[in-house]
Amino acid sequence: MTAPTPAWEHQELQAWLRLSLTSGIGNAAARRLLARFGMPQAVFEASPADWQACVSALQCKQLLTLPPNFAAMVQTTWDWLHDSRADTANALITLGDPRYPDSLLHTADPPLMLYVTGPRPWLERTAPLVDWQRSLAIVGSRNPTPQGADNAYQFAHYLAGQGWCLISGMARGVDTAVHQGALAATTEGMPTVAVVGTGVDRIYPRQNEPLARQLAQRGLLISEFPLGTPPIATNFPKRNRIISGLSRGTLVVEAALASGSLITARTASEQGREVFAIPGSIHSPQTRGCHALIKQGAKLVEHAQDILEELDNVTASRGADAAAHNAASGTDSTAETAIPALLEAMGFDPVSLDHLSARTGCSVAELQAQLLELELDGWVQRLPGGLYQRCAQA
Repeated sequence: MTAPTPAWEHQELQAWLRLSLTSGIGNAAARRLLARFGMPQAVFEASPADWQACVSALQCKQLLTLPPNFAAMVQTTWDWLHDSRADTANALITLGDPRYPDSLLHTADPPLMLYVTGPRPWLERTAPLVDWQRSLAIVGSRNPTPQGADNAYQFAHYLAGQGWCLISGMARGVDTAVHQGALAATTEGMPTVAVVGTGVDRIYPRQNEPLARQLAQRGLLISEFPLGTPPIATNFPKRNRIISGLSRGTLVVEAALASGSLITARTASEQGREVFAIPGSIHSPQTRGCHALIKQGAKLVEHAQDILEELDNVTASRGADAAAHNAASGTDSTAETAIPALLEAMGFDPVSLDHLSARTGCSVAELQAQLLELELDGWVQRLPGGLYQRCAQA
C-alpha cells in the first residue's frame, strides 16, 4: 500500500492558484517560470527584472496584480480540498506531483494543474492517476443514433472488463454511454475517467448529475478549469487535448463533419496516438466525420479486438475472437439463425416506409405492423423523420 500524499499548505496553495489564475499567464509561460524558479512561491519572491528572462513586460505587470476575487477562490479551493467524505476525495494535482499522468506531461500543452474528484483510496496513492498503456478515449456525437449510443456502451463495457480505462468527456450522447458502459463492467482497476469542460464541481449537463456521483465513487472526474467555472463554449474543445493526452488511442463512434470529436481525433494524431473510427451508413450525417477520419488514415473498427490488435494487447486467441466480437458489438451468436425476411430487405441503412414498400411489395399498413413487432423484439429501431434501421444484433 502506498503512502498517502502530503496535505497542501495554505501558502503553497495560494502560490499555485495565483500562478494559474493570473490573466495573461498561460500554461507555457507558467512552465517557463517554474523551470527557472522551481516552485510558485519562489516565482513570486523573485523580482520583475528576474521574470523578464521568462515572460514579456506585460506579463510581468500582470504577475504583480492579484487575480480578481483571489482570496475567495483560495478559500473555496481550500474548503473543497478538505471536504471530508468517507468514500470520495478531492485533489489538486500539479506538475511534478507523482500522481500527474506521465502521458499528459509529455504533450505539447500539459495543464498546470488538475482538479480531480474520485475514490479516496485511488487519490491517496502516489502513482499516476491513469495507466496510459491501458487507457483508451472514446468520443462521439452528442446526438447519436440509438445504434451509435449502443456501440459506445458495448465497446466501453467490454474493454473495461478487459482492464482498460475508458476516457471521455461526460457530454450527452456517446460520452454518457461510454461512462455508463465502463461503470457497468466488472473490473478491479479504474474503469473510466471524465474530463469535463467546466469546474469539476459544476456538473454539465445537469441530467448527468447521477452519473457524476457514480464517477466520483468508482471513476474520476478531472478538469483543468478553476472551481466554479460554468459551461463556456471555448473550454470544451480546449479540454479535448487532455482526453486524447491521457489515452493511448482515440476511438470515434459517431461524428458529423463539424463535430468536436474530430478535434479530439486531431489532437490524438498530433500527440502521436492511434486514431480509430467506426464506419456507418453512407447516408447518415452522423457518420461522415468517421468516414473522413478513415480516409485520412484512421483504423476502421468493427469490434473491440481490432483495437486490441492494433495496440499490441491481444489477450485472447483467434479462437476467442468471436466472443470478443459479440461482447463489443452487442451481438449474439444465435442472432443469425432466424432473421425475418423484412430485415433482409431493410439492409443496415436507415430506410423509409415508402422505400420498404417498394422493395417488398407490402402495403404501408402491413409494414407498420411488422416493424412494430420487430421493434418490440429489439430487431429494429425507429429514427427521427419516419425512418427505421436494423439493429446490430439483427
